[in-house]
Amino acid sequence: MPHLVILYTSQLDAEVNMTALCRQMADAMLTVRDEEAKQVFPTGGTRVLAYPAPHYAVADGGAAGREAGGTGDYAFVYLNLRMGRGRSEATQQRAGQTLLAVAQDSFAPVMAQRHIGITLQIDVGPEVFDAKHSNLHPLFQKVTP
Repeated sequence: MPHLVILYTSQLDAEVNMTALCRQMADAMLTVRDEEAKQVFPTGGTRVLAYPAPHYAVADGGAAGREAGGTGDYAFVYLNLRMGRGRSEATQQRAGQTLLAVAQDSFAPVMAQRHIGITLQIDVGPEVFDAKHSNLHPLFQKVTP
């Protein structure tokens, strides 16, 4: 962990490079530092996954959007960061602000063209079972002679 899962209305596939967004989000997560300037999220444990929703209903079905001069084809993005316990509230807030800034920047061109809602939520433990099996972490361990 941490895992960032992005759920979004599928019409955004034609308007947003989701693979690039995933990379931007992962890179942003790796920049987050705690109060002691330590990297908050382990490189080998940082994962960002995006899933389009082919079936959805958003708000009023587009009536207000059409009335406001838009198409009424609303889009929605839900970003959910799941992190383990033990990080301070300030660190959690810092992570949220960092990811929100990337999301706002990434979706600004889309928001200029359509009505879209974006939600970022961070969830923290408690886990009732937490097992890990990975050969990724050793790739990022610094070997000191």
